[in-house]
Amino acid sequence: MRTAVITLAAGRHRHLVLQQAGLAAGSRPPDQYVVVAMDDPRLGAVLADRGPAATVIDCPVKDGRLPLARARNLGAAHALEHRAELLVFLDVDCVPGEQLLERYRQAALELAPHRSLLCGTVAYLPPPDPAGYRLADLHTLAEPHPGRPTPGAGEIHRNTEYALFWSLSFAVTADTWHAIGGFCEEYEGYGGEDTDYGQRARSAGVPLTWIGGAPAFHQHHPVSSPPVAHLHDILRNAEIFHRRWGWWPMTDWLQAFADLGLAHRNRRTGRWAPGPG
Repeated sequence: MRTAVITLAAGRHRHLVLQQAGLAAGSRPPDQYVVVAMDDPRLGAVLADRGPAATVIDCPVKDGRLPLARARNLGAAHALEHRAELLVFLDVDCVPGEQLLERYRQAALELAPHRSLLCGTVAYLPPPDPAGYRLADLHTLAEPHPGRPTPGAGEIHRNTEYALFWSLSFAVTADTWHAIGGFCEEYEGYGGEDTDYGQRARSAGVPLTWIGGAPAFHQHHPVSSPPVAHLHDILRNAEIFHRRWGWWPMTDWLQAFADLGLAHRNRRTGRWAPGPG
């Protein structure tokens, strides 16, 4: 099963280099490593002269909003044009465990011919020491995220909570990708496009399936909670999602914005808008 790893990047070069090293150290190297550069012309040089060899695809950015959905679709289209049979998407901050690609491949073959949206576990790492992370130590530094299923090695769990889907680490066969239809490119900037993809999978009748033994390790970086820097992106994308699916995503963030006086919900229309109510 020809496997492509697809990653989006706009900066985070140090994180990307460790991801590439993790792929090189894995038990099964990818047949393709596709990195979609969102207005990041330096990525080719960052990835050069290391294995696995990366193909860098440019994805222009308009109005400063990262086109995450469009970038994933571009990466998938390139991989499929070059005969990929299994698409593995990894966030730029995620380092694959040694068995991640092999386990995704095994699960896809085990579940064939049925379609599945395959999700591995993701553990959030603490800040690294000054020398950085060591690949051999990652599995000792953090536990899988408590808000997601954590099947044991070799286990496969079906789940109907599609809102739990996240795009940090997941895999689909080429057939499943076409059945779901890719990511909705109306979304731009931070938030919502992966929750939408989970709903597209549900609508297409593709089961959400959690895969044990396919860990990824999320490298530490500063975050804000709620992500106030992405306020307008989140409000815009939440509106798109509500129009498409009839309910509001990211409600914890929306309410946190309201508590800070940064957003409010119109009592008459039920819609969210920036500023105090």
